[in-house]
Amino acid sequence: MSETFIMIPGRTSRQGTSLNVGKDSEEYMDETSLVQISPEDMERLSINEGDVVRLSNEIGAIEIRCKQAKQGELQEGLLFMAYGPMSSQLMAGETHGTGMPTSKGFDVELEIP
Repeated sequence: MSETFIMIPGRTSRQGTSLNVGKDSEEYMDETSLVQISPEDMERLSINEGDVVRLSNEIGAIEIRCKQAKQGELQEGLLFMAYGPMSSQLMAGETHGTGMPTSKGFDVELEIP
């Protein structure tokens, strides 16, 4: 089973504070290795917090643990994850002359392995 979602990577406050310890720290790696999904999407797809899903697009694919977003924090059909090694595997390098690759609002396929 596969379903298309819109990925919205970004920074989190926990990610920011863990940078003080370093990008190799357990806290930083934990924060950047989760995908947040709306409670409604998690219920509809029978996904539990901590389950692993596969996210893929034409750039790459990752397997990542799920975290339920707070009620009302994330609309259905959207996914959020902190910028980091995992999110980078789904982003293209093309900058379209801006110097910054497209990093928000790209489609990914979510599969339950």
